[in-house]
Amino acid sequence: MCGIAGVMTCNGQAPDPAMLDRLQNAIAHRGPDGFGRLVRGGIALIQVRLAIVDLVTGDQPLFGVSNDRQDGTALIGNGEIYNNPDLRAAMPNAAFRTQSDCEPPAFLYDMFGPSFADRLRGMYALAVHDPLQNRLVLTRDPFGIKPLYYAQNESLFAFASEPQALLAAGLGGNEPDRVRVAELLQLKFTTGAETIFPGISRVLPGETLVIEHGRIVSRHRATALPPGRPRAISHNEALRRVDDVLTNSVAAHLQSDVPYGLFLSGGVDSAALLALMSRLTGNRIQALTVGWQGAEGVDETTEALRLAKAMGADCTRIEMGEQDFWNLAPQIAACIDDPTSDAAVLPSWMLGRAARAGGLKVTLCGEGGDELFGGYARYRKQRAPLRWIVRKPRSGGVFGSTIPGLIGWRDGIARAEAAAVDRSSVQAAQFVDCQEWLPNDLLIKLDRTLMVHGVEGRTPFLDPVVADFAFTLPDHEKVGLKMGKKLLRGWLAGAFPQAGAWARKKGFKPPVGGWIARRGDALANQIAAQPGIAAVVPRDVVRAVIADAAGDSQPAWSLLHYALWHSVHVMGISAEGSIGDVLDAAVRQ
Repeated sequence: MCGIAGVMTCNGQAPDPAMLDRLQNAIAHRGPDGFGRLVRGGIALIQVRLAIVDLVTGDQPLFGVSNDRQDGTALIGNGEIYNNPDLRAAMPNAAFRTQSDCEPPAFLYDMFGPSFADRLRGMYALAVHDPLQNRLVLTRDPFGIKPLYYAQNESLFAFASEPQALLAAGLGGNEPDRVRVAELLQLKFTTGAETIFPGISRVLPGETLVIEHGRIVSRHRATALPPGRPRAISHNEALRRVDDVLTNSVAAHLQSDVPYGLFLSGGVDSAALLALMSRLTGNRIQALTVGWQGAEGVDETTEALRLAKAMGADCTRIEMGEQDFWNLAPQIAACIDDPTSDAAVLPSWMLGRAARAGGLKVTLCGEGGDELFGGYARYRKQRAPLRWIVRKPRSGGVFGSTIPGLIGWRDGIARAEAAAVDRSSVQAAQFVDCQEWLPNDLLIKLDRTLMVHGVEGRTPFLDPVVADFAFTLPDHEKVGLKMGKKLLRGWLAGAFPQAGAWARKKGFKPPVGGWIARRGDALANQIAAQPGIAAVVPRDVVRAVIADAAGDSQPAWSLLHYALWHSVHVMGISAEGSIGDVLDAAVRQ
């Protein structure tokens, strides 16, 4: 797990060393264990390393068959290749020089060229320099678990693990795109390839770009989800197979040369991971759970601690209180450079900090369980007869029509819906989430809030073995009229009876509404006067939203988060102070 960046100049001249320094410094938090840099002609590759596998010889760049630092294929990567053992076994004559899981992809490139990533199983963002063809190849895993961004101008093409690195290098614009702002406010995330920063784009999940002379000359995209409609399968056969595929995936995700743990929420997904980790390792699993100070919010830590005890795991409860919120929210907004106003960024950041403090460099996480096994209420509403009488998911937006001028905010979702062809109605809703919500909200949140602490989050549900099985399940094995994840719950009831598999889903919601409401008018005035908010949201709307924060927390948090994000990432305000300090500084500037 690492951070990567690089530059390809259009004229073949060596990239500016000062620019390379700025790129490296901006992603240094992603790789506290070392760095590597390679400059060859007009190409520069930069990697900062969080050492997880092959602690001794796994430094990057890694090289292909020829192992020539000047003329051979060179690769840098951010992520984990879980089929590394299988790839090595399939190349018995290859002269591998390290045990790094990212070394086989360099050899695969020499064998197959830009299609090499089609053979990878894992989470990854990789960059390859092919000196024989004088080209740069970028690729990202099909679910978009690991991030990758790029920018280009008249003289160069540059890429990095985070857009803030490209901004630090003087690339792209930091004045937010108005359509992306509308998306952020209404959807809680932004869609598609273009980010909120003009001129900075995402490499899409599953996309491979080929760049020559500083220009993209071709692109190819692999899909995370299998084609076609649901396939017939008996319930008993589905139960047997779900055990096989989950066991296979969790075993692959446990490959590590450093201590690992689990984020345990008390829900179905993390309980399933706990059961499988315990079965596969026979060890006492180290788990972390987060709750709220006082009696506010949805707090499942009592359930998480009960499950850990039942499974013989060690679980530590950490707590976030109101004062933590006021003091830490600016730092949390600062780490989410590609913004999402999902309030779960708050507990995720707390868990990342606690994991690092507890000596855990790797944690397994439950992201993807809802999307693949049908956990959300919006999926249940797509089954007959409800689908004929309900609106499409995300039709209204967080603010509805209360903010004038928020145009185009649903266009990206509509494009994803149009692409969901030859799917059942439930699959179509899952497809849209896997195309947009998952990579651009949940996985950005997971990546940034953990990597800022030097912690790797692994997602066993987001695996091709799991996806090929789960996505093609009959709709009735995923969702009923009252409950989702039916098959997964049924499996968990047998594998871990103490887990309460059929309990109603509670979610993971911090009590931000109550915290915001207690600052009332004073906070509303600060938010309304913040320049980013003032340019988009009328003052009377801000006041009404904050006044209703205790009853409807998401609009209030969306405004506060955007005000903090804009203050830090657009205006350059330091994130070291409290919420009040940051907003006051933005108003004065």
